[in-house]
Amino acid sequence: MKRHEYFPHRGDRSYAVAHYDLTLSYDVDSNQLRGKAVISAGASADLRELRLDLSGLRVTKVAVDGTNARYVVKPDHLLVRPKAPIKAGRAFRVVVAYAGRPRPVPDGDDECGWEELEDGVLVAGQTNGAPSWFPCNDRPDDKATYRIELTAPNGYYVVANGVCTSQWRSASTTTWIYEQREPMATYLATVQIGRYVVHPVDGSPVPMAAVLPPAHLRRYDSAFGRQPEMLAFFSRLFGPYPFAGYTVVVTDDRLDIPLEAQGMSTFGSNFLTSDWDNVRLVAHELSHQWFGNAVTASTWRDIWLHEGFACYCEWLWSEESGSRAADEHARNHWKRLAGKPQDLVLGDPGPDLMFDDRVYKRGALLLHALRLTIGDDRFFELLRTWVERHCYGSVTTEMFEALAAEVAGEPLDGLFDAWLRRRPLPDLPAVTSG
Repeated sequence: MKRHEYFPHRGDRSYAVAHYDLTLSYDVDSNQLRGKAVISAGASADLRELRLDLSGLRVTKVAVDGTNARYVVKPDHLLVRPKAPIKAGRAFRVVVAYAGRPRPVPDGDDECGWEELEDGVLVAGQTNGAPSWFPCNDRPDDKATYRIELTAPNGYYVVANGVCTSQWRSASTTTWIYEQREPMATYLATVQIGRYVVHPVDGSPVPMAAVLPPAHLRRYDSAFGRQPEMLAFFSRLFGPYPFAGYTVVVTDDRLDIPLEAQGMSTFGSNFLTSDWDNVRLVAHELSHQWFGNAVTASTWRDIWLHEGFACYCEWLWSEESGSRAADEHARNHWKRLAGKPQDLVLGDPGPDLMFDDRVYKRGALLLHALRLTIGDDRFFELLRTWVERHCYGSVTTEMFEALAAEVAGEPLDGLFDAWLRRRPLPDLPAVTSG
C-alpha cells in the first residue's frame, strides 16, 4: 500500500530549525498579539526561497542574517526570499516581526492552535496549530529548542514549555521567560494564560505542579492525587522522566478532551473527578512525555506510536493501581473493536482517521499482543530501549519493528503485518502461565 504525506502543504524539507527565540506580548481583552521570532536554522539544500508556516497574522518585517529580505504573505504561510542564496549545509538566521489577532487553524472537521477562553488563552497545537501564533517549519520531525518570552497583563499567570528562568512585573504587565532546552516538535509548543495559582505537588521524582483557578484547588486531588505515583511507575517501566518537570494546567472552562504539550498537559475543569474515564486520561497524557514528546513520530501516519502507547499506559496504570488488569482491558476492547468496521490500517490510517479511537485501541492491542508473544521481560526491555535509544529524536514504525525483532531475538514480521498493514482485526494470543 502506498504511503503518502498527510499534510504536504505543511513544512519545508529544504532546511531544519535548531532554535526558536520568540518574544511576544499579548493583550487578553482585545486578543492582540505582537511577536518577533528569531529562527536559527541550517540549509539542507541550496535555498533561493524558504517557506515558513504562519496563519492569519500580519508580517511587518523579515530579515535573513541581518539583511532585510523580500517576502510574500500567503493565507497559511510566509515565503521568504533572501537577498543572496543560502548554500546547502550553511547555518542561517531568520527574523520575523508580526502582529494580529491569532485564531485557531482549520484542521479537518476541527480547529487547533491559539484559542481564547472565557478569561485567558490556551494553545492546542496538534496537529497543525503552531502557525496560529508563530512562524515555523511545521513538521513533526523538525525538532528544535525554544526560548519563549511572553508579556501579559498583570493578574494573569503564563505557562509555556520548559523551565521558567525569569519573571518581572511592571505597572500593568508581567513578563515571563521559559526555556525549553530539550528538542521539541512545533505542534507541542504551547502557552497557557489564565487567572491561575500554582499548586506544588509533593512526592514526585521530578518537580511537579498544578496551575489552576483557586476555586478548583479543593477538587484537584480527586483526579490527580496519584499522579506522582504514576510518574514514578512509568519511570520504572520506561526509564527516567525525560524533562525538567511536569505541569498540569486546569482551565476554568470545560474542554472536550485534554491537550498534550511537551512537559505539560491541559485539562478542563470537567475532568476534576475520580471516575476511571477521567483518571485514565491523566495517565494517558503523562505517558505522552515518553511516547510522543521525548520520542516523536517522524510523520503523522505513524501516530499509533504516540496514541497506541499512551492508551496501553492507561491499562498498565489500571493494573498497577489495583484496578482491572491490562489483559482484561485488552480483551474487552478487542471485543468492541471486533464489532466495528474493519476499514482502518493502523500503520497508515490517513489524515481523516489518524485520531480515530480505533487507532488508539488497536495500537494498544498490538502492544499487548507483542507482550504476550515475547514475554514481559523482553517487552519492557524493548520499551526502555526504545526510549533510551531515541530520546529527543524522531522515529518511524519500521524502526520500532526492527528494534522489537532485535530485542526478541526472532523475526516478528507476521505479527506486525497482521496488526499494522491489514484491515481485519487479528486474534489476541492466549495468556501463558510462567
